[in-house]
Formats: sequence, structure tokens, C-alpha cells
Amino acid sequence: MRSKSLSFRLLIAEGLVLAAFFTLVAVILEQGFRESVEQALKDRLQVQVYALLSAAKLNDAGELTMPARLYEPRFANPGSGLYGFIQLARSRPVWRSASAIGLEEVVAPADLALGESKFVTIKHDRYALHSDIILKNAAGVSREFVFTVTEDGQFVSSKVAHLEEVLRVCLLVIGLVLVLIQFALLRWSLKPLRSIVKDLDAIEQGNKTLLDGQYASELEGLAGNLNAFISHERAHLERYRNNLADLAHSLKTPLAILHGCVGSFAGNQVTVQEQISRMNQIVEYQLHKAAAKGGHNAIKTVDIAVVILKIKASLDKVYKDKGIAIGLAIPESCPIYCEEGDVYEIVGNLMDNACKWCQHSVKVSIALNHRAHRRNYSVLLQIEDDGPGIPVGKFNDILKRGIRADENIHGHGIGVSVVNELVGLLGGKLEGGKSVELGGMRWSVYLP
Repeated sequence: MRSKSLSFRLLIAEGLVLAAFFTLVAVILEQGFRESVEQALKDRLQVQVYALLSAAKLNDAGELTMPARLYEPRFANPGSGLYGFIQLARSRPVWRSASAIGLEEVVAPADLALGESKFVTIKHDRYALHSDIILKNAAGVSREFVFTVTEDGQFVSSKVAHLEEVLRVCLLVIGLVLVLIQFALLRWSLKPLRSIVKDLDAIEQGNKTLLDGQYASELEGLAGNLNAFISHERAHLERYRNNLADLAHSLKTPLAILHGCVGSFAGNQVTVQEQISRMNQIVEYQLHKAAAKGGHNAIKTVDIAVVILKIKASLDKVYKDKGIAIGLAIPESCPIYCEEGDVYEIVGNLMDNACKWCQHSVKVSIALNHRAHRRNYSVLLQIEDDGPGIPVGKFNDILKRGIRADENIHGHGIGVSVVNELVGLLGGKLEGGKSVELGGMRWSVYLP
């Protein structure tokens, strides 16, 4: 909906603010202009009062006399809009202009003081100026009179109406121009947000991997957090995929043993039970590893010698038709700080590969307190076979997931890569080379 658009909301809000502002400006300008026009009208009426005052005479009897013709011709035209009145102060009227014939008398304010003038509005939308003045004749007789001049409000209303029309047109045009300018400014100001949205769409469609655009400084933190979130989720997804592959790979050997026990189940009940327990442990281990956020903090020991013996017993059943001789040169007990599942993954994958590639012989040996690569390692595990070894140039490739030394050999190509990952997480090192004794492949696992 348009109401959800940030640009639309800002534009509507600014439009309402501009409308309120222009309305207030129009009211203030109209009021100020009206007062200015009324002041101009007051000045005009003051001039007319002076004109009447100059024409007024006081005879010897003290009576007011006015000439038949005045300087302002509108006083002589009925309904001209300009009317003059003279009355004795706080008494009866003594004169009115010919233009005021038929109009009701205009009464001066009761609080009008001597020598004072008052500008007021009266009935029928007219303005009046009252002036209290004393006239003297040559004999020294004086009288107090109130000179009143009134004029229709058409002068003021026409001027104000013209101003209102001009204001409406001008303010409307200015308002539209300002709205267009604000719209352009909003489009320009919100361009970084649209750029982020566009890049996010590209990431969603797979055309980009991260938010790598040039964004406003206020949005750099948001872009960084989004990139961190995207990288974190991708790492989680990759870890889940890898652990599913590891799970499938780890279950191959127990399944192969169970498959070999199908023909004579009665005589292999213990083996079947062991392999079912082992499969259960593998599933729990891989689920735990998938939920982990990184790091292996082992707080208990596992005897690697016992693990090797158990794996040898399983592989003897899996490869019994091949007649492999698995030689062991290991101590009776060799505890190390490590997760049991990790040890099974490392030893099981390497021994299974050795059995798979060998001709007739596999050798597993352990050396304690070995120093290599300027470091002291607690255990050096070596697994050798008399197979063809790894072809030149293939060693680095097989450390990657899904790559096998020989594509004709059945497998998923993840065994050695799993071992390399686990050994690296444990702070150890995996090395491959040629076996001097057997002539095939030799894997060396250095564990801290």
C-alpha cells in the first residue's frame, strides 16, 4: 500500500505542514493588510474632516454655517458612499451633507473627549471618524462640535478581496513548487535506502553475495550488520550441509558391517548391537556438532588406543573378503584430550581409506611426545598402506569436500576433508606422504 511507503508518508506530512504554514501566513498577511488599508482609509477620512473644518464658519450669533458647495463633490451626491455630519457636542445635530439625505443620524461615541478623534466601524459595513473640535468666531464666541465623516467599507473590502485572490494564486503556485522540490529532495535523500533494497534483492536472487555498495555514513552500520548476519547464516547453512554429509559418511562403515551380518544374524548379535549403538552415537555426535557455534573445548579424555582397536575389529568384518592384515604399533593406553566422536571420525576415516586402497597391508602406529614444525605434539598417529598412493598434484585436491583421488572408486569424497577440518579445529596438523615401509600412502596426524 502507498501508506506504507516512507516517501509517501514524508510527502504527505510535509504537504500538511506546508498547508498549515501557508494558511497561517495568509491569515497574518490578510490581517496586516486589512489594518494597513483601514489606516489608509482613516487618513483619508481625516483629510475630509479637515476639509469640512476649513469650510465651517461660526456667525456672530454663534451658529454654524456651511457653504452650499464643498471642495469634495461626493458630499453633494446622494449615495456616493461619503457622508458628513456635524453635531453640537453631546447635543443635537446641526448639519449633514447632501450625500447623507435619507440616512439615519450617526451618533458620536459618548466617551469622545475634547480634541480627540476616534475611528470606528458602524452599521451597514461603514467606517466613521469622529473628531471633537471647538470653533470660535470673531466676537470670541466658541462652540464645541463633533465632526463625523463616514465612508462605505467597499474600499477596504475590495482591497482585501484583491489581496486574497493574489494570495491564493501565489501561495498555491509556491506550495506546488515546494512540494515538487520536496519530492525531488526526498527521492535524492532516500536513494541510499533504495540502493540497499536493490542490493538485497540482488543477494536474494543470487547475483550478489554481500552488500558491497557505497552507502551513506548513517547506513554503513546497518549494511555492516546485515553483511554479518548474511555471512553468519551462510556459515550456519554450510555447516549444516557439511554435517549432513559427515553423518552419511560416518554411517557407511556401521551399515556395511550390519549388511555383512544379515546372512548369519544369530551368530553376530553382539556385533549388530555394537554397530547399532555406534550409529546412535554417530547421530548424536553429528547433531551436537551441527548445533555448535565453533570451537572444540574438550574437558575429558578419550583413549585413542581403545578407539583404534574397536575400529580395527569393525574393519576386519567389512573387508574380510579382501584379507587385509592390519598391523598395530600402539601403546596399551593412550589418553588424549578430545571428543570421542572426533577421534572416531579421524581414525575411522583414515583407516577405512587405507583398507579401501591397500593391496594386503595396513599399519597403524602411535608416537608419543613428538616434536615437529617447531611445536611439541602429544601424539603422532600414522596410518600407512601398500596401495598406489595419491597421484602427484592430487594431494591438495582431496582435502576439499567432494574430491576423490580416483573417481572410479566408490565414495563421497569427504572423508579426508572431514579429517583435515577436525584436526585443524583441534589445533593439530594433517600431513600426507609416501610410506617408506609399505610403499603406499602415509597419513600423519599431529595432535596437541
